[in-house]
Amino acid sequence: MAERPVAGQGRLALALILIVLLLAGCAGRGGEVQRGSDPGTSGHWITVQRGDTLGAIARRGGVPLERLQRFNPGVDARRLAVGQRLLMPTHQERAPSGGPYRYQVRPGDTYTGIARRFGTRASRLQAANPGVEPTALRIGQIIQVPLSGNAPSAPAPTATSDGGGGSNRSSAGSPPARASLPDPGELPASARNWPWPLDDYRVVRRFGADSRGTLQPMLLATGRGARAVSVADGEVRFANSMRQLGQVVIVHHADNLQSVYALCEKPLVGNGDRVSRGNEVCEVGYSNATERFDLLFDLRHGGKPIDPRRILR
Repeated sequence: MAERPVAGQGRLALALILIVLLLAGCAGRGGEVQRGSDPGTSGHWITVQRGDTLGAIARRGGVPLERLQRFNPGVDARRLAVGQRLLMPTHQERAPSGGPYRYQVRPGDTYTGIARRFGTRASRLQAANPGVEPTALRIGQIIQVPLSGNAPSAPAPTATSDGGGGSNRSSAGSPPARASLPDPGELPASARNWPWPLDDYRVVRRFGADSRGTLQPMLLATGRGARAVSVADGEVRFANSMRQLGQVVIVHHADNLQSVYALCEKPLVGNGDRVSRGNEVCEVGYSNATERFDLLFDLRHGGKPIDPRRILR
């Protein structure tokens, strides 16, 4: 972005693209969630079709995007290919950060194949499931999958060039890097004691890098009818819909600071509007995936992500 507080249109467009890439990579549109060819399969498989993104696939399957990514650790969200097959986890399966995963056996599964998929060893699976006979796995059976420290992660988009840390590059084939955050001392004096964007909220995901080094923005859960407010005086530079993010409002503030309000149901301001601290900017939307009213909230300084807890009081 330009070094002055008001960024150029080209930089603004780039920033919008980066925010979109934060949640899903592009490949096309449309694929349907399909069952495996074996009628006894315990989970779903989907075939990527033109226009599909991981975010759209996760919504159609009714699972969180992060769980879909973790059950497909070799898939690059930014390079989906038409015809590619992805595993859709069932609602009985879980993928906590660091493991162990709760995995449901599919047709053709072996300990060796499962271990290879999740970057661990067959011996670790056997040790974690002492009552399970490795040569007699049953379709639909639930097993524990402990992960190795070097388990492969889903190459998910990150939060600068892909919505991640400042050290990441925007080229489609570049691997995600560890999040690089601005030093708190670099923040301007105006970035102090800002109010939270919601009166009634619960932090369901903090800002920061997850176990894979992927930078995640803050996610706030609230109630029906909640409206997000601007955290500081500024100018609305974007108020419209964005793919995968619903309605989005971006406000530019003094000292090259920006606040982003996403997953909104509808904006309550328009492009070019001046807003004061505490003015309503959008109505929070409902997420079918989480079955909550969620607000994705992001703060940036010169385009670099900031932990909102450094600024909000």
